[in-house]
Amino acid sequence: MGDRRQSSELRIWPFMIVVLFVGVLYSAVSETVTIGPSWTTLAIIVGFLIPFSIAVVRKHHGWIRRIALTLIFLLTVALISNVASLVLALFRHQPHAKVLFYDAVLLWVANVFVFALWYWSIDQGGAYRRYRHRLQPMDFLFPQMTTDEEVWHDWKPSFVDYLFVAFNTNTAFSPTDTLIMSRRVKVLVMTQAAVSLVIVAVLAARAISTV
Repeated sequence: MGDRRQSSELRIWPFMIVVLFVGVLYSAVSETVTIGPSWTTLAIIVGFLIPFSIAVVRKHHGWIRRIALTLIFLLTVALISNVASLVLALFRHQPHAKVLFYDAVLLWVANVFVFALWYWSIDQGGAYRRYRHRLQPMDFLFPQMTTDEEVWHDWKPSFVDYLFVAFNTNTAFSPTDTLIMSRRVKVLVMTQAAVSLVIVAVLAARAISTV
């Protein structure tokens, strides 16, 4: 029971905190780049977290995973739609430079955390499977997994490791020191890099237009 509880905590509590954080980021974005009120996504997240919390209490790991992946998918849809609206706002509404910069920064940060959630939730079947040793084929090959040093033999990636991969992808448009093993993660990495590149391009275009 103790191992089971530990696995649930590793899987659940960081997830809930990060999901709520992303929802707060979305709610802070100006309504110029959102479809409907900016608080809509946060309200949807809170609504999903109710059955999610019930599944956590009852230890229904199948439902926990389904709801978690649904939430991440919705966050991704909201992110892409907001970024698309950001691009349109640049050409149609010509928002104030400070507002555009503020929205772009929020979406850039959200992009890091949304894809960190994806990587954490799908690698080898998710955190619960990783810590219960019910592994699926690996999606990431971290440097610690390739070393022969004994200190790293029992090493397992935590959310910070996936956040590091996501941050590198956002800034360098590649995962740098971590190898991508599966096709599904290659698609996710390409998507994240593309979203980051679009946000940076919007900022650059706005900066050029104000010179």
